[in-house]
Amino acid sequence: MNKIFLPLILASATTIVSCQGKGKQSEPSAKEEKANTNYKPAFEGQTRISTVKTETPYKVEVLNTNLGRPWGIINLPDGKFLITEKSGFINVVSADGKTVSKIEGFPKVDDKGQGGMLDVALDPDFKTNNIIYFCYSEPYEGGNHTAVAKGKLSADLKNISDVKVIFRATPTYDGDKHYGSRLQFDKDGNLFVSTGERSDKETRVYAQKTDNYLGKILKITKDGKPASGNPFIGKDGYKPEIYAFGIRSPQGLALDEKGQLWDIEMGPRGGDEINLIQPGKKLWLGRCNVWN
Repeated sequence: MNKIFLPLILASATTIVSCQGKGKQSEPSAKEEKANTNYKPAFEGQTRISTVKTETPYKVEVLNTNLGRPWGIINLPDGKFLITEKSGFINVVSADGKTVSKIEGFPKVDDKGQGGMLDVALDPDFKTNNIIYFCYSEPYEGGNHTAVAKGKLSADLKNISDVKVIFRATPTYDGDKHYGSRLQFDKDGNLFVSTGERSDKETRVYAQKTDNYLGKILKITKDGKPASGNPFIGKDGYKPEIYAFGIRSPQGLALDEKGQLWDIEMGPRGGDEINLIQPGKKLWLGRCNVWN
């Protein structure tokens, strides 16, 4: 089974799919809804791209159908899965999917709407320190925000201890959408964090501003400090943790074999994107372009 497909499939369902092969574009749908935003597409047809249908047979293997509300997933070194549950905890699932156990000790989450316990990542030195990082919507006075925390798993994987919040994506807002929250370590042990602009009209403008953490790709150390070499360190009006900004709803992050960072952007109605994220660059909401 090709494990590269696991995060995409299990985040939205409890089946695991492995497939390879070529596909072809289908004709665009005759029915097109009017866009619900005034943002201009970067190029003609950007928000009306055709679907792609594969002609290659694939195998579907159901490992578990009782996970509740899974969101993030990652493999442990021995093949087990850590799968976040939006209600506020993480499950340990055996490699064959037959055994599920709950890890206790996580902080309270705000799980309404798109919130809850979200992504999870292993410390690059997990084999020696048993530390994991996790992202969640943290309830706070007047609302909630995306928080990144770390903690140490017990040897039996039943509890997490020494939990510490290392970063909070402020300002706090009373909403239930667009937390972002994807986590991705780079080869130097620094952590990329995606944050959404919280969806509502009054918060969308924050994505284009640099004095806050909404609608951003951030790069921090294991302790939540600005990573060395970040593009805006020491620059007035910029949060030093910012790596790129102008982000809408980034629910996927991945590094390629060259070390380049890519994100998946959820569009307002169509116009979902895969973007190459470059340090110090700004993306306009709903556009594929990278702008200086």
